[in-house]
Amino acid sequence: MVERVVVIGGGAAGASAASRAKKLKPSAEVVLIEATNMITHGPCAIPYYIGGIVKDRSLLVTYTPEVFERERGVKVFTSTVAREVDVDKRVVVVERGGRSYEVKWDRLVLATGAVPSIPRVPGVNLGNVHVVRHPAYAEEMLQGLAKASKVAIIGGSYLGLEMAEALLRMGKKVLLVEMESQLLPKAVDRELAELVSKEVLAKGVELHLSEHLEEVVGKNGVVSAIATNNGVYDADVVVLATGVKPNVGIAMRAGVRLGVTGAVEVNEYMETSTEGVYAAGDVAEKVHRVTGKRVWIPLAPSANKEGQVAGANAVSGRALRFPGVVGTAVTKFFELYIARTGLSEKEAIESGFKVASAVIKARTKAHYYPSHSEVVIKMVVETSTGRILGVQVIGWEEAVARYIDAVAIAIERGMTIEDLFFSDLGYHPAVAPVWHPLIVAARVLSRGRF
Repeated sequence: MVERVVVIGGGAAGASAASRAKKLKPSAEVVLIEATNMITHGPCAIPYYIGGIVKDRSLLVTYTPEVFERERGVKVFTSTVAREVDVDKRVVVVERGGRSYEVKWDRLVLATGAVPSIPRVPGVNLGNVHVVRHPAYAEEMLQGLAKASKVAIIGGSYLGLEMAEALLRMGKKVLLVEMESQLLPKAVDRELAELVSKEVLAKGVELHLSEHLEEVVGKNGVVSAIATNNGVYDADVVVLATGVKPNVGIAMRAGVRLGVTGAVEVNEYMETSTEGVYAAGDVAEKVHRVTGKRVWIPLAPSANKEGQVAGANAVSGRALRFPGVVGTAVTKFFELYIARTGLSEKEAIESGFKVASAVIKARTKAHYYPSHSEVVIKMVVETSTGRILGVQVIGWEEAVARYIDAVAIAIERGMTIEDLFFSDLGYHPAVAPVWHPLIVAARVLSRGRF
């Protein structure tokens, strides 16, 4: 009989798991343990708080602990660090206010998320080196950036681009260093990355590709410059946007098995290798619905859903299944929207597919309708079947997100370019041309079949 469910981690997956468990079994005691003083927090909002788009730090959370406890019936322990899990005794050893004690559990959900991946180079511990990691530290970061003149961002990821925009909005000079030969190397292929680079340069960012950080140079304990394999550049603040890794420390110490990606291995019910222990969110592996392989793609939408599955199954026993992901993601740099889903061409080839691809340019609205703009789409398909493997979209309107959402569903359902071509997508001159850009991409790849 499940009497108590303990969830470690108060972010997207953890709060979702706790809420669902209590909803499905009101008689169960559900305890949510969070190391910081914030739950239901939104790390994705940090660049927009830094850049002044989000004015109030309180908006970085959905629920305060008090409201969550009152409205959801979940007992919340904030500023409480889970140190160890004893799976034999079924207790979590926690530390709060300088003292340690044990919290018993019948079912446990690990939702410890991800932690920044810090480059191992001299100087990363200097003052004025910042890592974007948690809304609890956003104010401290904002104050550290306020007096800066020139900021060096290390990493051309989603976060690197978003922080570049935020810093430009603050009036800072921005230098961005990416070790790969293109921006967004894990997200889009080179053709689209080059368009992103043009926009980044046009906004005034000093861009350095194919350079890796070798040292953060300090003077009097604070940053004075950065050194790469190609030179030394002045900077008085450094922002590390060098990626994240699954926060698996407590899982490993508990003997929970890790998967091939280094994240916690789970099945479709979010069950781990240890009976009674579930994992959800950025700490857990996922299955890619195109390749069938295990992947680690840390994104908030899937974390919320995984939390729902883990919480439901913790109290109801295999009530829900999580089918996997296709890696749908959207970001923006000022007014340039960048989206992707499925596999890039590079990823598809590395996964063993024989592929064809096409890059098309189209209008977002009828040519005669005012304020139309250009959208660029790259579509990747399997040559033998015509199955859509992946799509990338770049454009200057929010329509980019609508395109990627539509095609994400197509990829999840295993649709071919013929299926997409004959899809009955909506048309109105103000929202789309009569030949929808996604339909055009499918037609180009059909090689004249339709």
